[in-house]
This record gives sequence, structure tokens and C-alpha cells, in this order.
Amino acid sequence: MEIRRFEGEADARAVARVNALAWREAYDDLLPDELLANRDPDPPDERVREFADRLRDDRSGVFVATADGAVRGYCYVRWGEETKSFVGETEAGLKELYVEPDYWGNGLGTALLERGLERLPSHVDRVRLETLEGNDVAHRFYDARGFERTGSAAFEIGGELYPTAIYTLEL
Repeated sequence: MEIRRFEGEADARAVARVNALAWREAYDDLLPDELLANRDPDPPDERVREFADRLRDDRSGVFVATADGAVRGYCYVRWGEETKSFVGETEAGLKELYVEPDYWGNGLGTALLERGLERLPSHVDRVRLETLEGNDVAHRFYDARGFERTGSAAFEIGGELYPTAIYTLEL
């Protein structure tokens, strides 16, 4: 396993694949089938370029995990102006952390989280994240790594609101 910074379009395609596969598995009983089917593990080139451009802008907080010769997971942390409303000025947001389902439980998610936390500026004193209510894989993962559930909210996906849990890690 290797954890490294995001490097552009080739990584963006791999990240999109990991994201789609993880969504389909983790949210199978939480989101409508048609919504999950629209998460394409092999998106068109234009979508990959748009995704690469978005991640390139926040590149200092985007890491990928490689295993068996391919990207199998990624982590995206942000701080400053572009975070969620529940993330304060001295806090960071864990925007995304996804691992390909066949690699769950192999330490990739933990390694990605640790690298993301190492990268945070010194003024950051806590990390917050939001995950879908009922995403038991995520709840167990974050609980085991010292995050505490500190609130709830709702997130819009496909025009519908879904309940979420907000987790916080004190640094």
C-alpha cells in the first residue's frame, strides 16, 4: 500500500471509480437504486476532467491509496472558506473518504485518514464530517478512530433530503 497526493486526470478517473463502487455498496439500502446506478465507475472523459479540475484546486488535501497496482481509495480534507456550514474557522472538514469495497478492512481507510490529518494546518483543532444516517460501515469506522457523534443534519441527494450524522474528532 502507498498513500500519495492526488496527481490529476488519471487519479481522477480512479477516484471516480472508487467513489461509484463505494456508494453502490455502502448506500445500497439507503438510497434509491436508480440514483446508485447513475454513479458510473467508468464516467465519460468530460466528467473526469471536471472532477480532476475540482480536486486539483484542493490538491493539498486530497490523497489516494494504491494497492495491487491501482488506486483503491481516497481521502479529501478541506479547511478555510470552502467547508460545510457546521465546520468552524479553526476546524477542518473531512469531505470524502472512500475505499473500494473489496479493500474494506485492509487498513487503506485508516492510512488515508491518518495522512489527511497529518496534512492539516497547525491552527486546526478538530475535524468534522457528515455521513448518511444508516451507513453502518462509516459509523463503525469513525467510532473506532475516536470520532464522536456531535449532531445531525440532512443532505440533499438527487432532489431528496436524507438524514445525516455529524461526527467530530478533537485533535
